[in-house]
Amino acid sequence: MNEHRTGRLLGVSLGPGDPGLITRRAWEFLQRRDCCWTYPVRRKDADSHALQIVLCGGLTLPPQHAALIFPMTHDTDILAGYWLRAAETVLAHLHSGRDVLFLVEGDASTYSTFGHLARTVQALDAAVAIETVAGVPSFNAAAARVAMPLADTDETVAIIPAGYGIGMIERLLDDFDTLILLKVKPLLDDIIDLLQRRNLLAQAAFVEKAGAPEERVERDVQRLQGAKVNYLSLLLIRNPHRQRGELIRGCRKKTSTTELES
Repeated sequence: MNEHRTGRLLGVSLGPGDPGLITRRAWEFLQRRDCCWTYPVRRKDADSHALQIVLCGGLTLPPQHAALIFPMTHDTDILAGYWLRAAETVLAHLHSGRDVLFLVEGDASTYSTFGHLARTVQALDAAVAIETVAGVPSFNAAAARVAMPLADTDETVAIIPAGYGIGMIERLLDDFDTLILLKVKPLLDDIIDLLQRRNLLAQAAFVEKAGAPEERVERDVQRLQGAKVNYLSLLLIRNPHRQRGELIRGCRKKTSTTELES
């Protein structure tokens, strides 16, 4: 390795679970054996969903690899310590001249741990080059799986974690044609009650671990009332009853010759 070259940090998106959804660009990076693979785990010795996607695709770990621990907590003080340790691990490889691939399930720019890692690395060394390799988000894979269009013509779409609460979900149902709810596990029963009250049960689809071997799909979402679901689960909801305002077409109003002359 060239001791004077600093490696790049790359957030390599892998799609939500099916190795067939890994993009050609991501696959090319994964073929390199001179990189260090890093991947998120919730605790020491736990499995990494991101790593499993790659291994299911037939690839093997390169000589240099490291699991980075990101626990499931909202305590910012605890998280800050883990982000710092992860960034320091990454920087050690980067400063040796080695590119580091951070394996990301779904898309690295959408609700991903990669953003936190990249910001922490740059805070420690602003000269580090960082690149994001785009991928397929879970909700796009889920929509394809259940053959549900997310938007047509001038329709609108909102994407939020379900943790924002039932009040927010209900308001968004009034304003958007399609609502994508991520991480629905804690509020699933309450969401089902809301959909029943709004007569939208038939317009919803539940997908858990989209694209993975253990994928779970449910079109009759009421059957999930009281059921246990995985953290990696989402709901797609269409609202055909939404009342729309007037649509202003075009980027700007045309200005008449008279207005220009005045």
